Amino acid sequence: QVQLVESGGGLVQPGGSLRLSCAASGITFSTYVMKWYRQAPGKERELVAAIPIAGGNTNYADSVKGRFTISRDNAKNTVSLQMNSLKPEDTAVYYCNAKRGAQTYWGQGTQVTVSS
Repeated sequence: QVQLVESGGGLVQPGGSLRLSCAASGITFSTYVMKWYRQAPGKERELVAAIPIAGGNTNYADSVKGRFTISRDNAKNTVSLQMNSLKPEDTAVYYCNAKRGAQTYWGQGTQVTVSS
């Protein structure tokens, strides 16, 4: 049974930081591209960041470049998203995604709210 479990969400003031984590089980983690998506109320789900199987060439949405950092630990089957300089527009449910070819799995999501 595949499970992706996100953690680390919460309420933070503008300019603050949060670190999201996603723990994967039931898959050969090191063979999956890992991504973080987010979905704000009334908006479509959007890709935030992606990291290939061996790390290295990460990709980010323009809106988070320079503020967010994605990383993975293949030994621990985890992927993280360090979010700095948070803005109210970063408020959303954040989802972890694992993709390999046609296979794709999603976590249940974790709420991030940026508000004073």
